[in-house]
Amino acid sequence: MKNIKELQSTEDLDLLIERSKEKPQIIFKHSTSCSISAFVKNRVYKQLKSDSQDLDFNYLDLIQYRNISNLIADRFQVIHESPQIIVVSKGQSIYNASHLDISMDALPVVLEKIS
Repeated sequence: MKNIKELQSTEDLDLLIERSKEKPQIIFKHSTSCSISAFVKNRVYKQLKSDSQDLDFNYLDLIQYRNISNLIADRFQVIHESPQIIVVSKGQSIYNASHLDISMDALPVVLEKIS
C-alpha cells in the first residue's frame, strides 16, 4: 500500500498545508464508530492499493483527533462530515466529498484541473 500519513497534531496539519504548496494533499477523515465510514474506508484503501498514481494521502481518525477535524473544517471552510475526503492545493480546499459520494475515481479529474 502507498505511504499513508496519519494526522495526529496541529503540526501535522501545518506540514500538510506546507506540502500542499508543492503537491496536492488528500485528507481522508474517518469515524471509527461508523459503519458507513468503515465501508468507505475499505473501498478507498482498496482503490489506493491498485492505483498507480503518486498521491499524498493523509488519514485522520476523527474520533481520536476531533480537535484536528475541527481545525480542518475551520481552516478549509468545509462542513465537517464523516467519512469525508478533502483535496488541498496551495493551502486551500479545492474539492471535498462525503459518505458514499467519496470515490478515488474522481481525484484524477480534480487533480487534472489544477495542473
